Amino acid sequence: MTTTNAPTLSDPRDPYKRLKTTRSNYELYGWVFMRASGVILLVLIFGHLFVNLMVGDGVHAIDFAFVGGKWTSPFWQVWDLLMLWLAMMHGTNGVRTIINDYAERPLVRLWLKIFLYAAFVIVTVLGTLVIFTFTPCPLGAPADLLPSICFK
Repeated sequence: MTTTNAPTLSDPRDPYKRLKTTRSNYELYGWVFMRASGVILLVLIFGHLFVNLMVGDGVHAIDFAFVGGKWTSPFWQVWDLLMLWLAMMHGTNGVRTIINDYAERPLVRLWLKIFLYAAFVIVTVLGTLVIFTFTPCPLGAPADLLPSICFK
């Protein structure tokens, strides 16, 4: 005797069929971006660490004057800007993937992504402003804290 209300199972050898068809390769592009940005970030971060910790007096030389002198060069501004932007995009994409994997309810997923993207925008905008509006020679600062470029 067969029942007509029983659910039917598909043959396990049938090819996998997606439940929802998409025309976008967004997840593929995100995956490729994570790999490429990770390699570029390795170069940027280790270059940053080498210059800050190994060249000159090492960690003892890092102070306001060191950063002020470094950020007077457009090269180091662009270097640090690329490092900031890539690190923020890389991290945001990684956390977005985690939210998609573990947040089960759509409303929770939506709010987590809203907070994530808001944090991304705030940190990226503020970091960019700091890099490009940084004043290495502020008025009234003690002379021993200023970089040597301020006295030329």
